[in-house]
Amino acid sequence: EVQVDELQRLLAGMEKEHRSLLQKMKAGEAELARLSSVEGDKLAQQDRSAQLEKEVAMLREKIHHLDDMLKSQQRKVRQMIEQLQNSKTVIQAKDGVIQELKERVAYLEAENLEMHDRIEHLIEQQVSRGHSSRARSKSEYVSSKRLTGPKPLPVIRVVET
Repeated sequence: EVQVDELQRLLAGMEKEHRSLLQKMKAGEAELARLSSVEGDKLAQQDRSAQLEKEVAMLREKIHHLDDMLKSQQRKVRQMIEQLQNSKTVIQAKDGVIQELKERVAYLEAENLEMHDRIEHLIEQQVSRGHSSRARSKSEYVSSKRLTGPKPLPVIRVVET
């Protein structure tokens, strides 16, 4: 009986130790699962972090490229504005020359008309004095005809100070 009691006590101790070991094993498995999940999360976070770093590097490169393009476009716009200003200056200078030439043409047309009038007047005087035995027409004396068209503009000269 003593041996049976001893065996039962040993069996009870073994069952108790078995339960204790089972609990420890379950606790160890739970800890291991938690650690694996933490490590899995950590690996996932590391992967995500690496992916985000790549995206950030790519975005920085794109931003740098866009900055370069923007600066280039700004340079082009400045050059175009300069060219426009230079063209405006050239056009203004040419407009001034054209205006001066128009004034000269108007002046010469006015002089031309005045000369025609003088020639006609001289011819009329010669005809009325009887210089010629027969009456001559004005067209025989005047080889050019008076220009018809708009009256010449008065000569006005603009002087810049």
